[in-house]
Amino acid sequence: MLDTITATRYVTPLKEGGSLPGIVEADDDGTYVVKFRGAGQGLKVLVAEVIVAGLAGHLGLRVPRLAVIGIPTSIARYEADEEVQDLLNASPGTNLAIDFLPGAFGYDGSWPPAPHEAALVRWLDAFTANVDRTWANPNLLVWHRNLWLIDHGAALYFHHGWPRRAPDPARFAALRFDGADHVLASVGPSIASVHDEASAALGAGVLADVVAQVPDEWLELNDWLPDAAAVRTAYVDHLAARLSAPAAWLGGMP
Repeated sequence: MLDTITATRYVTPLKEGGSLPGIVEADDDGTYVVKFRGAGQGLKVLVAEVIVAGLAGHLGLRVPRLAVIGIPTSIARYEADEEVQDLLNASPGTNLAIDFLPGAFGYDGSWPPAPHEAALVRWLDAFTANVDRTWANPNLLVWHRNLWLIDHGAALYFHHGWPRRAPDPARFAALRFDGADHVLASVGPSIASVHDEASAALGAGVLADVVAQVPDEWLELNDWLPDAAAVRTAYVDHLAARLSAPAAWLGGMP
């Protein structure tokens, strides 16, 4: 499971993010970027962050360490910004902490990754239907000359339809993916060249292990998914179905 920590001080908002994440210090003496459960995108964004980061780690890609962070109600009392104060008051309990990488800068193409690494990043985004890795919003950091993947809340968007319809793994498996605008589209070989390696890395129970990292309280129940176990099974079934039908999505990414 993810480590559990407690916030000790809210430092500053990151206003360039639509969900208003913030820099927070914690009781382990670490500094984190925190994504809040009370933000407009809701809990499913936090779920996607955990699952995609877990998949990336199994592929050997770099992602900042994640932790579950508790936000004490007292923190909001000392925040002068009313928008931030409202967000903190709407986010009691567990939130998502992402290790802050001091001195990291946004990817601009001046430090391209190794071709094989770039292909794995593009494969991951096609597999998880992550549309948010373009030049308009690269969601990549360069830290100590290495590439780090961040911000995966836009992936796995099939789960946003669950309140309205039953889970449908076959529909996600057949979903095409257009990667022409991907920030790494011109770097490295085709993703088909790394598919066997990537799919093998996610076999033998890995999908279930990754989904198990999500805290129960972030899993939203509905008429079709009455408990946390059912929600976890739905995520695994969707990912497994897509992994077993690569012809439907491999061709859309360079």
